[in-house]
Amino acid sequence: VQLQASGGGLVQAGGSLRLSCVASGRTFSWYAVAWYRQAPEKGREFVAGISDSGSDTDYADSVKGRFTISRDNTKNTAYLQMNTLKPEDTAVYFCATSDFGRITYGVSSYDYWGQGTQVTVSS
Repeated sequence: VQLQASGGGLVQAGGSLRLSCVASGRTFSWYAVAWYRQAPEKGREFVAGISDSGSDTDYADSVKGRFTISRDNTKNTAYLQMNTLKPEDTAVYFCATSDFGRITYGVSSYDYWGQGTQVTVSS
């Protein structure tokens, strides 16, 4: 299973970015997808998750109302639309997929990870 994340960059506070995660190697639509992020000298934290069909989503409190996770199973791709970005959103963002159809929250429950894409929000 391979995940390829893209879409990061440098943006001013208040701006937007859309991250993409393209999966290959197994049936994408059977498994949940999550986005995590890791800031310098901090642990990896859950940002958003989406179930296999896309019917269930969940978000970290810090991003609720600003970020939207979605997926297009016909394209084997998940997305993270990030609006009203803040400097504290600066981190490397990773997409991950588990062996479950439902959303899970522990880092250890995700077996497959993308390479990460840097998001930097300037004030």
